[in-house]
Amino acid sequence: MTVNDDSFTNWKIREEIAESMIPLIGKLHRERDVTVLLHSRSLVNKSVVSILKTHRFARQIAGAELSVTETMPYLQALAALDLGPAQIDLGMLATLHRADERGLSVAEFTAEAVAGATGGNKIERRAPRDVVLYGFGRIGRLVARLLIEKSGSGNGLRLRAIVVRGGGPRAAGDLVKRASLLRRDSIHGQFQGTITVDEGSSTIVANGNAIKVIYADDPSHVDYTEYGIRDAILIDNTGKWRDREGLSGHLRPGIEKVVLTAPGKGDVPNIVHGVNHDTIKPDEQILSCASCTTNAIVPPLKAMDDEYGVLRGHVETVHSFTNDQNLLDNYHKSERRGRSAPLNMVITETGAASAVAKALPELKAKISGSSIRVPVPDVSIAILNLQLARETTREQVHDYLREVSLTSPLKRQIDFITAPDAVSSDFIGSRHASIVDAGALKVDGDNAILYLWYDNEFGYSCQVVRVVQHVSGVEYPTFPVTAH
Repeated sequence: MTVNDDSFTNWKIREEIAESMIPLIGKLHRERDVTVLLHSRSLVNKSVVSILKTHRFARQIAGAELSVTETMPYLQALAALDLGPAQIDLGMLATLHRADERGLSVAEFTAEAVAGATGGNKIERRAPRDVVLYGFGRIGRLVARLLIEKSGSGNGLRLRAIVVRGGGPRAAGDLVKRASLLRRDSIHGQFQGTITVDEGSSTIVANGNAIKVIYADDPSHVDYTEYGIRDAILIDNTGKWRDREGLSGHLRPGIEKVVLTAPGKGDVPNIVHGVNHDTIKPDEQILSCASCTTNAIVPPLKAMDDEYGVLRGHVETVHSFTNDQNLLDNYHKSERRGRSAPLNMVITETGAASAVAKALPELKAKISGSSIRVPVPDVSIAILNLQLARETTREQVHDYLREVSLTSPLKRQIDFITAPDAVSSDFIGSRHASIVDAGALKVDGDNAILYLWYDNEFGYSCQVVRVVQHVSGVEYPTFPVTAH
């Protein structure tokens, strides 16, 4: 047999194993609210090729490809257990079992590693929590996609309504146009599923989720209980109101909490999931998810401060253009943003540096920041220049951040890539808040410069949904639990 024949045979075997994984992953998700992960990447609703590619990605961060032949026994062991709601990482199970010297079988080790999600330790499945989107722009539509994607188990978050301005569903086919924008996206591709429109009831049905579209020019015009909505979390992605007084206008009948997808002002808590989400008070009704850039820089900044100490820092963000800019030169309240976005690099301000203090108050270092908008429609990079409290080496920082991305509590926020030819478009659709570019990392004594990619649309939307899951009580624990 030739090398080519041998490689193809191996591929077909792995393809067959991946096919057999899909029903096990789906059943765990639908029947037990268990999300199966591989190095923090969900395998739920993934194709055969996607499952194989996710396994191969482990080579980038762990140094060796993780094969489905290795992870399948752990998945089979999980399927045999009486599991409660949880997130379970097959990659971590395999890695920790490989390092374990007690001679336990796969079934024995798996049962021990996920014991917190079995038997008397099981968490009860939560009743569905209503969610309302106020605004349906770039972030609103991506959050909608994520909420619909995560509704497969029938528990957790349930998108019940979207509030938009306008004359109603019959105004020049308004509802059909909005559904079309959800169905097709020039950057993020086709919606994964089916979408139908019922103009008579002003409803979009996406993958079986009936979503009421409410037309209102002001929050005070809506009584959500009229639509059967109770104790909902409202996500304001308009950015029109950013302080407590303005956002309080959303606390209408049917709405219990308000989450803002922009930096909050005044005493509104700015939350970066993974860093300070556990500081949210149970009775807090209004909070902010800060900005996409704040979410990109705060997790690695915390990781570096925890290990090395940070004395001061500067962040320069090279940011994709946004809807706030003009296609062609025209009037704009901000002088430079009035110039054509697709044709220019535009110096502008960023509030991310000042927002660090709100999300990471224990960090005493002064962080400054500035930003340049560039002619790409999505994915940005933050260059984080840090003065550390002690000297170190590039190899040490490299290995530390790789380990953080794999095993730390920040592994859902920080990703790590070693590809030498990576460019911005490679990170479209990344679900992490920040991706460390290992090849660009620079360290000289007590100075470290981190290059952090981030999908400022989708990665940020994932962070928003994580915050909403947390405050709604449907953020389930992850197993196995690491020692970090």
